Amino acid sequence: MADILTPALGESVTEATIGKWTKKAGDPVKKDEVLVELETDKVSLEVVSPADGVLSEIKAPDGETVTPGAVLGVVSEGASASPAADAPKAEAKAPPKSEPAPAPAAEPAPAAAAAPAAASGGTVPIMTPTMGESVAEGSMGTWLKKSGDTVARDEMLVEIETDKVAVEVSAPAAGVLTIEA
Repeated sequence: MADILTPALGESVTEATIGKWTKKAGDPVKKDEVLVELETDKVSLEVVSPADGVLSEIKAPDGETVTPGAVLGVVSEGASASPAADAPKAEAKAPPKSEPAPAPAAEPAPAAAAAPAAASGGTVPIMTPTMGESVAEGSMGTWLKKSGDTVARDEMLVEIETDKVAVEVSAPAAGVLTIEA
């Protein structure tokens, strides 16, 4: 199973409200498909599925207030159209995607990769988070770690700044950081 987590919301933003779930518990989902919309006083964010499978549980219903890192729901990986309780747990969870800085708005791109991931031994992309409907690009701030550094899951790695908000990007898994952007 893969938890759907509230992403980092920015330096001065401490909570968000669940605006709307786009899927219901039991619905099949694809990796990176938008599952839930979050609203803050500064920006609206879309949270995507961390894996292919079934949305097996919604833990934070519409209208609930959540904080960064809170579990919003659970995707049972590789499951069929009915919820599965015993799908294997995935250590690698990708944060939401968004439009990267100078690239076209429709092409999400990895900002960096942490490797190896604790469970799989492979690489885990660190994706640019969604920064809101009207935000098409952002600027990379200073990396807090260097390529080759060991990182812990959820450890802050870099801040992406836009004209509206600064979004903190954290490590989706423990491993060794390789910076690509």
